[in-house]
Amino acid sequence: MRSLILTTATRYLLPLMLLFAVFILLRGHHHPGGGFIGGLVASAGFALYGFAYGMPEAQRVLFFDPLKLIGVGLLTAVSSGLLSPILNQDPFMTSLWGKTSYAALGKLGTPLMFDIGVFLTVIGVTMLIILTLSEEDMVEEEGII
Repeated sequence: MRSLILTTATRYLLPLMLLFAVFILLRGHHHPGGGFIGGLVASAGFALYGFAYGMPEAQRVLFFDPLKLIGVGLLTAVSSGLLSPILNQDPFMTSLWGKTSYAALGKLGTPLMFDIGVFLTVIGVTMLIILTLSEEDMVEEEGII
């Protein structure tokens, strides 16, 4: 049985939680926060949506397969570390910064790229765990096990 209050609240909370997750992500390379915490907040939003509407609907709203998110996130994080040896002959994971400073973000650089990779990886891993556990519950409810 679906709760009218939960489904209505979730419709408004998911976009707010995703917006807050992006805020935490972008704030993280200058202040506390970053890709890990932002990814957890985004995953919590999708999990809440899954509780309200069912996990298959949450997977549809997530839009990407969690395994692909993990792969893209890891590739982004490793790529941010490889840019410095390729471009400047510096050691792996040496930060590179742009010359232009933006009002809300400051200078962009490889730390933000690394945080975006962590953000995507955390969303992928967390949602993979949640969706896998929900599949086991559905199998047990149907009496297959």
